[in-house]
Amino acid sequence: MIREVLRFPDRRLKTPARPVRRPGAAARRLARDLEDTARSFPNTVGIAAPQIGELWRMAYVDCSGHPRVPDAQGPMWLVDPVLIAAEGAEVGREGCLSLPDITANVRRATRIEVRALDLDGAERRIRAEGFEARVILHEMDHLDGVLILDRVASLLLDVFPRVRRTRRR
Repeated sequence: MIREVLRFPDRRLKTPARPVRRPGAAARRLARDLEDTARSFPNTVGIAAPQIGELWRMAYVDCSGHPRVPDAQGPMWLVDPVLIAAEGAEVGREGCLSLPDITANVRRATRIEVRALDLDGAERRIRAEGFEARVILHEMDHLDGVLILDRVASLLLDVFPRVRRTRRR
């Protein structure tokens, strides 16, 4: 089911989410809603449960088909993710469904390893690099109540109005 995406300054976006611990039927329903909602927005590569008003530590990431991730891992549901390793650093432009009118320059690790549960409750390790690592870290930030505005070095120099492209007829 496609759900409404919360927009800043909704206080739930700044509230740390609760652990899921044992995914069950409710977590699977939430996972479907996350995927359906993400897919309803063109070019969206991730969404976190707090963005649809559910304060659970769950996120959906899918960089498949994105030109910056030719070897994307496909759809991933991250349940109770924990960052266990990070290397490198790079500043890159990010957008967010909850801040639809801006983009921002954010410094992120370039290579990561994350431990998370899958929807069956099995632990898995996910290694990612480049843009896919950035997306995972962005969604994990949402689970801690952190937005891209909290990550910029300068609100004046690193935040930009989103350019909306119009179709030519």
